Amino acid sequence: MTVNDLVGTYKISGHNQDRTQSSYRGILTLSLDPHDRIVALWQIGDDQVQQGVGFYKDHILVINFNYKSDTGTIFKGVVVYKCLTMDVLDGFWSEELGDPDYLGVEQAYRIKETDDLLN
Repeated sequence: MTVNDLVGTYKISGHNQDRTQSSYRGILTLSLDPHDRIVALWQIGDDQVQQGVGFYKDHILVINFNYKSDTGTIFKGVVVYKCLTMDVLDGFWSEELGDPDYLGVEQAYRIKETDDLLN
């Protein structure tokens, strides 16, 4: 598998880095910059957009991400995905201001042309 194989759009589901392990769903889009680094864009629910840049090696994808809260606070973190196949990513993540007693988790499944984005 190469970094080019990961380019595409994925359905995501996960649990946040907090005591309640609240769940979320969304869409992750992976593309490449001119240096073959991963460029990530997450759309979480209807109103949260996160972005990041990362790298891939030996079936591991690491992305440094950030997003702005409703109050204007910038949150930064890192997500690490094990690339089980080019269609399935299994990850965990942490934010600098998140609860240090927990890790967030996220699974991503490639959306194929025949898939419905809403399912």
